[in-house]
Amino acid sequence: MTSKFSEVKKKLGFGCMRLPMKDGEVELEQTSKMVDDFIANGFNYFDTAHGYLDEKSEVAVRECLTSRHDRSEYLLADKLSSNYFETNADIRPFFESQLKICGVDYFDFYLMHAQSSKNYPHYQECKAYEECYKLKEEGKIRHLGMSFHDTPEYLEKILNDHPEIEFVQLQFNYFDYDSQNVQSRACYEVCVKHNKPVIVMEPIKGGKLANLTDEARAVFDGLDKNASSASYAVRFAASFENVFMVLSGMSSLQQMQDNISYMKDFKPLNNEELEAVKRVYDIIQSVPLIECTACHYCTSGCPMNIDIPEIFEILNNKTKFPNADTDRDYGFATKSHGKASDCIKCGKCEAVCPQHLMIRDLLVRAANELE
Repeated sequence: MTSKFSEVKKKLGFGCMRLPMKDGEVELEQTSKMVDDFIANGFNYFDTAHGYLDEKSEVAVRECLTSRHDRSEYLLADKLSSNYFETNADIRPFFESQLKICGVDYFDFYLMHAQSSKNYPHYQECKAYEECYKLKEEGKIRHLGMSFHDTPEYLEKILNDHPEIEFVQLQFNYFDYDSQNVQSRACYEVCVKHNKPVIVMEPIKGGKLANLTDEARAVFDGLDKNASSASYAVRFAASFENVFMVLSGMSSLQQMQDNISYMKDFKPLNNEELEAVKRVYDIIQSVPLIECTACHYCTSGCPMNIDIPEIFEILNNKTKFPNADTDRDYGFATKSHGKASDCIKCGKCEAVCPQHLMIRDLLVRAANELE
């Protein structure tokens, strides 16, 4: 499928969710240099959202991109997030505030953010899609789409409800391709069925696929010792015909230069490289993990409000990707829930666990490894 978005110059997009930071603030000088290099090498797609980096991402976009480059040099994507509107009347003022913060008169791409069964009813109740259609008719949105985190069946429902949606942004990488939780392949196939071009988010799975074990890294080194692990992950996602954009959340000039090196003149993975990716996936999957099925029986009676399945998933990720930084994931998981170390060992969780896991002992391990 050929993308209808001819204004997109290349398949790599600059995701502004992981910009370089220092003391809680965006490093504007380094970010500006990254923006300049990105544009100078022929790339033009930038992606932000109001909540990114504690609401500092849009400001950084204005300071480092829109105030320094002509409007014809870049495409800007932003999002409507559910926590910023309570009624239909809130949507337009919020949207206008985003334009002002970003320093633009329109957004090239605008997304209904993180659509799922948890928040989609709120968008429907507030007629958010209809409001954004109006903004599109007024020329303030060039292309309207959505980002999505749920089952392929729910994606089918939303696309049936709103066939006017022009594109879908999916979490898509070689590790989640056949994952029962993420179901990247199945969601991608729904998009193909509905003729919706795809933007890929998390192609490196939050950096995890850039930080492989020595055994997994050796597989890629056997092909090319100079090619980064991240390059195989990004190129895997970009190799799919219905994918017109792959976002990379770059947090350093070095990461930017690496991405540019293999995406400036993008070549899809060849058969030998695809086989290597499969071997790396098998190596990662061979690591023994906590056999939690995320049924959440354990959480309903937890007196300390610990999201046990989420913590076990993070611990599993740390086991599979020992070089990855899991601090951010653990911070999110415990922001509104108890930490692993908060466990009072009451045993209520173990009494209802269908997998008969030794949850109390595993939470001690989680506290030791994640805190």
